[in-house]
Amino acid sequence: MLNDLIEQIPIRHNLTSSFMLLGVVQNLFLSIVLFTKSKGNLPLIYLGLLIFFGAIVFLDTYLCYTGLMKYILVLNDSTEALVLLIGPFLYFSIYGFLKRTSISFKKDWWHFVLPLGYFISQIPFYLAPISVKLNAYLGAYYSKMETATVPESFNYNYHFIKDILDWLILFSLLLYTLLSLKLVREEWFRNLNNIAEKKSSKYIFTRNSAIILCAFFLLLFLIFYIFDDDGGDHYISIFQTLVAFSTTYIIITESRFFDKSWVADKYETLGKPIKEIAFTDIEKFVDVECYYLSKNTSLNDLANLLNIHPNQISKSINSGFGSNFNHYINSKRIVVAKERLIDPQYNKLTIEAIGDSVGFKSKSAFYNAFKIQTGYSPSQYVKSISPKL
Repeated sequence: MLNDLIEQIPIRHNLTSSFMLLGVVQNLFLSIVLFTKSKGNLPLIYLGLLIFFGAIVFLDTYLCYTGLMKYILVLNDSTEALVLLIGPFLYFSIYGFLKRTSISFKKDWWHFVLPLGYFISQIPFYLAPISVKLNAYLGAYYSKMETATVPESFNYNYHFIKDILDWLILFSLLLYTLLSLKLVREEWFRNLNNIAEKKSSKYIFTRNSAIILCAFFLLLFLIFYIFDDDGGDHYISIFQTLVAFSTTYIIITESRFFDKSWVADKYETLGKPIKEIAFTDIEKFVDVECYYLSKNTSLNDLANLLNIHPNQISKSINSGFGSNFNHYINSKRIVVAKERLIDPQYNKLTIEAIGDSVGFKSKSAFYNAFKIQTGYSPSQYVKSISPKL
């Protein structure tokens, strides 16, 4: 009887299912790339986990939509708890990119309470007879079909939590959408006068990620409102396929593969290993020694002081700061210049003299760097901060 019911479930393959499968494969591929290339970078690992969880969830959706789930009914609805991890791991990734530090699991354990709690509540279903899982699948996708007979002793107490899964998902996505947008907003105001930082790839990527999470929340809200059970899940899969390929496009375009100098990479040597240095170590030296205030700063000079190959210095700064050596040094000079421009102790100095005091060799170099960094000329900046000066 049970096998007869399973055999009646139709198999469907169409353009929608092909598109869904394409998204699953692309997400799996993208997660593997992120895992293998992260090199211990936790924000990238979190992003990889997010994409991997998404691939597993939407593989489940693909199997349900096509009817192939009938061959592995034991796994039906086994990925529901993973949906509740999508919001947290995107938030962890955005936090790491913007704060340049990682989430502490000892301190932030509460992020896992909801997905773990849901998983524990559904253990009776995971261990349930195949007839229970078959009926759950039929109820979601083929409600008009005959259902299987379930042992009378079976307890459905877990269903109370299962019935409110849609609301739990919406709550989770809304919470982490707001938390992510809060991080992006704080970063925006922190760099209010730093146009270069607001145009950085890292900021734009995190901002767009938060917007996508918001769009995902709105889409799910509409799907849950319009469709009963899982009837509209394939639309969500189509959305994630588009996101997967968009993310892949961004990663490829941000890579150095298309740089004109890629064939002769300036960071590569002729087979000779070079000593590496972390950006944090460069940052520590430059800040402690106030190296950026010297007029004699140069990539080669800093390399000599640190006893590191110039190419490695340049590579670390590009990776950690998101721009080149000159922009990095100038950004620090401008921070000091902004303080001195409104500091009463420097009232007797001209704007040009203040530029000279922070390491700029000429008035034009100071004005150009200040304009790029803040969007204002030095005099305009002074007026905007303190009109009386």
